[in-house]
Amino acid sequence: MAADLNFLNKDQLKEILNKNWMTHDAMWFYNCLQEFGIEKTNKINKAAIRGMAAIEIKRLQKALGIEKINSFDELRSFFDDAMEIATGKFMKYRYSTPAHNLMRAQWDSCFAHEGMKALGVADRYECGIMLRIDTWLNTLGIKDEVEPKVTGCLMHTDGKCFFEYRFFFDK
Repeated sequence: MAADLNFLNKDQLKEILNKNWMTHDAMWFYNCLQEFGIEKTNKINKAAIRGMAAIEIKRLQKALGIEKINSFDELRSFFDDAMEIATGKFMKYRYSTPAHNLMRAQWDSCFAHEGMKALGVADRYECGIMLRIDTWLNTLGIKDEVEPKVTGCLMHTDGKCFFEYRFFFDK
């Protein structure tokens, strides 16, 4: 007999599902690390993120009834909804749109960085979180530039993670 899930509200259920997904991701990374080492694990992890994120953003696009994003305002609205669906509160990020065609994202703490520190590989970890966002934008056909361009982990090198995206929409 199926359990009655009415005792969980939507936010509680979403948080559990996101934490379970991130735990799977962490265990997958750990097992690859043990088997193949950090260089190969980074390569496999980034390939998996690119593949997953491209499918993920198309699913979100379909679920939200968005065919094409033609402007910054449309992107901002879609991004707000997509992030609300695809992230958990434990991820502790914030983003803003301080000017037209500009988005800033920042993490003051990072669950992935904490995991990499625990594994002893934070100094060689290649961030997958921003790759997920970059893949979303590429899959959606959004032209952008991002600063800084990072291959490692800013949280490890700078103590914080900060990105600025500038978007280019045809008018």
